[in-house]
Amino acid sequence: MSHAHTLDATQTALVVIDMQESFRAVISDFTETAARIALVTQGAQLLNVPIIVTEQYPKGLGRTAAEIYAALPAGLEPIEKTAFSSCGAREFIAQLEQTGARQMLLCGIEAHICVNQTAHDLLAAGYQVHLLTDCITARAAHNKQVGLQKMQASGALPSSIELALFELLRDARHEQFKAVQKLIK
Repeated sequence: MSHAHTLDATQTALVVIDMQESFRAVISDFTETAARIALVTQGAQLLNVPIIVTEQYPKGLGRTAAEIYAALPAGLEPIEKTAFSSCGAREFIAQLEQTGARQMLLCGIEAHICVNQTAHDLLAAGYQVHLLTDCITARAAHNKQVGLQKMQASGALPSSIELALFELLRDARHEQFKAVQKLIK
């Protein structure tokens, strides 16, 4: 029996929020964060965890970072949105419902704006939210910190790539254990 706050691969979806190229020049750890998100995206695919990707006004802010886009499953297209919360896009809600997942692994930018508002809307809708804190960033470190604090104070659970992937694996005998272990080493 596992604790209710432990990720279950059959109940989890990965949500990548607005990791768009135009932010590369203004977020100091963008490249490192994008690389980590690409890694967790690969891990999610190995574990058959659905992935949903959003882009905030891509006409003005550009497309999803190339390293993340290259790691996405074939045919997966990001959802365009203008609302800060991903939940403000009908297509996001439709894809979310289609997954059947109740646990959301969130990553992306910016911690205090789009990630924050998405997390709060998901919590309000009854989803369990896990924050991949090593895959969430913002232009200012203070805004990242306050965004993470507010989401956690509201009930979102802190997580990380390794924590999440090993919770999803549950056992070293999992058929994808060696592949996931290779990703994170």
